[in-house]
Amino acid sequence: MSKKRGVLSWSIINSSEEISGNISILSQQQPTTIETYVGPPSIDAGGLDYTMLVVIPTDSLDNPILDHSKVDVKYQFLKSEKSQPILTDKLIGYKNIFSPKKSGRMIISSESYGLNSKEFDVNIMPAIATNFKLFASRNHEYADGNQITTFYTSIIKDKNRNIVSDGSYIEFYITNKKGDILKTTGTTINGVAHAKIIHPDFEEVWKVKAYFIGISESNAITIKYKKVIEDYTVSFTAHNRSIKIGPLKSFMKQIIPDGLSVKLSIYKNNTLTKELFKESLNGFATFYLDPNIFENNLYKIVIETAGIKKEFKSFKLW
Repeated sequence: MSKKRGVLSWSIINSSEEISGNISILSQQQPTTIETYVGPPSIDAGGLDYTMLVVIPTDSLDNPILDHSKVDVKYQFLKSEKSQPILTDKLIGYKNIFSPKKSGRMIISSESYGLNSKEFDVNIMPAIATNFKLFASRNHEYADGNQITTFYTSIIKDKNRNIVSDGSYIEFYITNKKGDILKTTGTTINGVAHAKIIHPDFEEVWKVKAYFIGISESNAITIKYKKVIEDYTVSFTAHNRSIKIGPLKSFMKQIIPDGLSVKLSIYKNNTLTKELFKESLNGFATFYLDPNIFENNLYKIVIETAGIKKEFKSFKLW
């Protein structure tokens, strides 16, 4: 009965007169342990978010010490060190610690009657990012389907100029002349996100914008790609069944890098019969129209590559 603090009520029974009373059992005022809880462990910078420190100083018998006992809350952040007193109430002492404007790591501890708690860490994370700028770099402006354009952002920061956390996911949306949308992505390192995309293989205009989805966005930029091939030769052999396209030459009259897409469309009676695709090799692409598939007859042949289309009407296979 003497080890726990509280109120002990007593009464005498089997007596003609009712006799009772209360005994207050007080805790020892010298704490031997401090139970400390801090949470959440991560908060946003800016002064609106906060973490809570809860302190329970207890005596040698594990009783919380008396209410209105002093506890010093200490915390260190960057070059700042502070100590603020609080008083226990209803067994515990607590304090809301609001975030500073800068991001970083805050160290928190407490002291009561010369007894110190262990150290706790709270991560001060950057707040919601603000809008940012978008840039692009490339080796040349030709649509050769081979080179790479790199998109990158300015340093993305929150309203207090804190750099966003590494690994933040940024999406880059590209709208072409037809209104189709391409997408590439990147993650931030030191606040900057990079993403790469291959050049188109025909003359094109891209409008590009980056998004920190649901949070912020960049300005829109326009990128133009020049036509890389002005013209090409088509030759027919083997009863017009072997079709050779090329040589395909680039902007300095050099052979286009391997892999340029070439499409061959075959129409019969103005109805599309078949579409064939090849990638250029050493500047040429060759198609063969198998007589088991394409009977001897008149067809219309349409060849398209690098945005240049050529039609051959009343094209005879025999």
